[in-house]
Amino acid sequence: MLPTRTLFLPLFLALFWSCRPETSKLTGKKIFKYNQPEALSSLDPAFARNQANIWATTQLYNGLVELDEQLKPSPAIARAWEISPDGLKYTFHLRADVYFHDNPVFVNGKGRRVVAEDFRYSFYRLLNPQTASTGSWVFKGKVLENYKGMVSDTCFKVVNDSTLNVYLKEPFISFTEILSMPYCFVVPKEAAEKYGKDFRAQPVGTGPFVFKLWDEGNAIILHKNPNYWKKDQAGKQLPYLDAVQITFINDRKMEFLTFQQQKLDFLSGIRGSSKDLILNKDGTLQAEFANKFNLQKVPYLNTEYIGFQLDPSNLRDANPALQDKRVRQALNYALNKKELVVYYRNNLGIPGHSGMVPPSLPSFNAAEVRGYSYNPVKARALLNAAGFNRQKPLRITLNTVAEHKELAEFMQKKWSEVGVIAEININQAAAHQEAVDNGRSGFFMKSWFGDYPDAENFLALFYSKNFSPAGPNKTHLKNARFDALYEKAKLEQDLEKRYQLYREMDKIVVEECPVIVLFYDEVIMLTQKNILGMKADPMNTLRLEKVKKL
Repeated sequence: MLPTRTLFLPLFLALFWSCRPETSKLTGKKIFKYNQPEALSSLDPAFARNQANIWATTQLYNGLVELDEQLKPSPAIARAWEISPDGLKYTFHLRADVYFHDNPVFVNGKGRRVVAEDFRYSFYRLLNPQTASTGSWVFKGKVLENYKGMVSDTCFKVVNDSTLNVYLKEPFISFTEILSMPYCFVVPKEAAEKYGKDFRAQPVGTGPFVFKLWDEGNAIILHKNPNYWKKDQAGKQLPYLDAVQITFINDRKMEFLTFQQQKLDFLSGIRGSSKDLILNKDGTLQAEFANKFNLQKVPYLNTEYIGFQLDPSNLRDANPALQDKRVRQALNYALNKKELVVYYRNNLGIPGHSGMVPPSLPSFNAAEVRGYSYNPVKARALLNAAGFNRQKPLRITLNTVAEHKELAEFMQKKWSEVGVIAEININQAAAHQEAVDNGRSGFFMKSWFGDYPDAENFLALFYSKNFSPAGPNKTHLKNARFDALYEKAKLEQDLEKRYQLYREMDKIVVEECPVIVLFYDEVIMLTQKNILGMKADPMNTLRLEKVKKL
């Protein structure tokens, strides 16, 4: 039976929408409604660390560059840029017609023009320890440093209002792709400093929609930005939509019911028990829905994995067994990943039989980077070698969230078949994220969504200078050979040579086993028939500026 709060949520939202002054004037307008089942913690791009935050901030802000439909860097607020022959200097030329949203922090409440100094401020803010951004790693180790090894105060240089120079300490092939990340969106100093920590809920950006309301746990309302700088190919002002409503229904069955009732326009990432309501076991749409909704599927830059915390000093009750590579490998061999994908994912995704890098990236080579296939005999042998048997079974606790409970129970069963006693600890999503980021979770389920379309972004999870919480290395793997290859790959200009370095790194990840790769995901997007202009891509981007609702 569904919780009472869940049952009455659609009614609450209808009343909420009709009674608020911010929303009542939009009655009859084109309002795009989507649900966010995962926790959304901030509308500040400095904390755009997960899909929930990224999707929302993408509607509110812009950066220097953005990725086009082919996932190549294209102009955004920067109309053009040049890269010096040595790859160390990037010169960005800004558009002159981009303005921040109207807000009381500006003179007469009118949004002012975005200038190069705004990007300089935003980038240094990302790096400032007082901001405590989860995205400082995107610049650390890449931009120019001083003699102390700290980020230089000249790495971001304003030439004039329309020109910004960025200086790197060494060439970095994917730097323009990095600048497309929400972490690198521009924010106004006036708002960020006036609102301080409350900027998370009082955002001021340049994007197609303007923030109006956040009733935490219930809804976020965004209105159309009447001064948005983008136009379509016919010269018509974007966005086409009048508003966006984000709801927070965390029950997947209730989410789909709300979608069926046409109270949501879009669904993504079908998971949990709702998958059997929507999809056949082969991943196709159930016959009763085939003519009601549009379905899109594409390979996803997302690797689903289980991580091990390899620094026991981070944990109060560290399990020393998980520091033994043989144990980690045994837990990997014990899982039938093909069965997991077919029966527990309705054939959505590819079994994780290679390394961390997903097959949707060009450097992927399954023949060269061989991961762990189902081999319970080998799993038992490794456990025996590590000192575990029926008389002395390995005991572990897997930390996860409610959405992955079914998968966790499947793995619990497979581990039991090789003599491992596994307990499942279900956490709230925000608490789970915080524990993993801060190294307080010894054995945990997580996802890595590609920030940009290059294998380096997936391998950055194992670079020792990227330890969380400031960086993405949540397992705290520290391997000198991996680090050397990672640093070499950053400098390699030859594409095939760089790809080979990526594969060498991924083989180290397979051998050291700081993670168990479960599967490589697929983007699945369901939309109502009256929604036009939404295209699924491997990064699962949600960009609503060109979406139409008939």
